[in-house]
Amino acid sequence: MRSDFDRLQDVLEAMDAIQRHVAAGRAVFDRDELIRVWCLRHIEIIGEASSRVTEKMRSAHPEIPWREIVGMRNTLVHGYFDVDWDEVWNAVERDLPPLRRAVEAILSQTGERPV
Repeated sequence: MRSDFDRLQDVLEAMDAIQRHVAAGRAVFDRDELIRVWCLRHIEIIGEASSRVTEKMRSAHPEIPWREIVGMRNTLVHGYFDVDWDEVWNAVERDLPPLRRAVEAILSQTGERPV
């Protein structure tokens, strides 16, 4: 079984993957279907990894909106015909930076270092 550290590392890696492709901004995101789908897939990975973090870890870190992260994953996976690309972009731009800081802080508290 994968550890919470592994799951949080998955979250960071998915955020890195997104950042590599959205640095050019919203106009490129809107024009390029592959970038949109890339972001969507990695947001799903973030949600899936978050859903598998133990309850103990989630309870210890209520500053992370675990339920909302998993909920977005579920919405994207099950509502794929109704994806709101504005919401996906907002998640990338608004939600991922504070999530990154929180995950990195957790990992530093455990003595683990992100790769």
